Amino acid sequence: MTSVVHSASMQAPASGLPVFTKPLAIGRHLLANRVFVAPMAGVTDRPYRQLCRSLGAGYAVSEMAASNALLWATEKTSRRINHEGEHAPKAVQIAGGDAAILAEAARFNANRGADIIDINMGCPAKKVCNKAAGSALMQDEKQVADILRAVVKSLQGMDVPVTLKMRTGYSRNQRNAVQLARIAEAEGVAMVTVHGRTREDQYRGPGRVRDHCPGKGRGSNSCCCQRRYRLGPKGTDGAEPDWRRCCHDWSGSPRQALARRTYCAFLATGKTPPPPELQDISIWLRGHLLDHYAFYGEAKGVRSARKHISWYLQGLPGVRLFRETIFTAETAEDQLAAIDNFLLEQGLRCAA
Repeated sequence: MTSVVHSASMQAPASGLPVFTKPLAIGRHLLANRVFVAPMAGVTDRPYRQLCRSLGAGYAVSEMAASNALLWATEKTSRRINHEGEHAPKAVQIAGGDAAILAEAARFNANRGADIIDINMGCPAKKVCNKAAGSALMQDEKQVADILRAVVKSLQGMDVPVTLKMRTGYSRNQRNAVQLARIAEAEGVAMVTVHGRTREDQYRGPGRVRDHCPGKGRGSNSCCCQRRYRLGPKGTDGAEPDWRRCCHDWSGSPRQALARRTYCAFLATGKTPPPPELQDISIWLRGHLLDHYAFYGEAKGVRSARKHISWYLQGLPGVRLFRETIFTAETAEDQLAAIDNFLLEQGLRCAA
């Protein structure tokens, strides 16, 4: 297997940037850059994805959606697969353990407008793994092959590529990401994402992508190590796939998304821009919340927005006490007014 490793990073000189700034194609979709928004349950809903895209991310994947047809009409799943108003490519991540059901779910989402189908084999949650889905699938390479083959076949003629998210293995003694990536390439998968820990590791400890896959790892919302690899076609000599590390992963809370907007500017110019001003954060926060309220409805939106507000304002003086105000606000108007007053106080402190 040929391995091509690049080492560009936020500290790298501009000459090391082409691997990230060069457009990346997933099927027929040409991405503007290689800064991706990783799927994260409870965070990467449509308003959040649109925020990240507006800040420069080249690609965003939905929250993990159920493949069971009985759940498609539920409020939770219908929101997770809602991509109205998003820029292409619209990527939906599906999870499950049955090849036929996943194939049906893939075609269902493609018919609803999904441009890319991502299969989750990386989730370590018990409620997912207990159903032989998520990272539990990595224990059964034959089942993985059956699933990938069925999903790819179900989308034939629709021009919708399939991608795969997995870990380095199910346990520290069972690291088989390389073998599974070879299976994925053989079954026609367009791209693989590797979270640099095993299911046993959950989200603890350093990632070890470099030790087990041809490439290097990086952190997600704590220090999760993810790298995406595009699987190139085999040559006429039947050579193994040539994997190229191809993107920075952009995941975590809104405040992290705001910080990581610097990736996009850095990749374009080779220079790190100054941190956002308080006024910038205020504008992004208000816009995000208005989209959030519209998406969830006011009652649910006010409650679910609390975590996002805390993430945006994390680290500012007085934010712990301010959280009590946010948690007692019952309307969007009250919530926005409280934020305006808090940020006004922050501005006055900065001026002082």
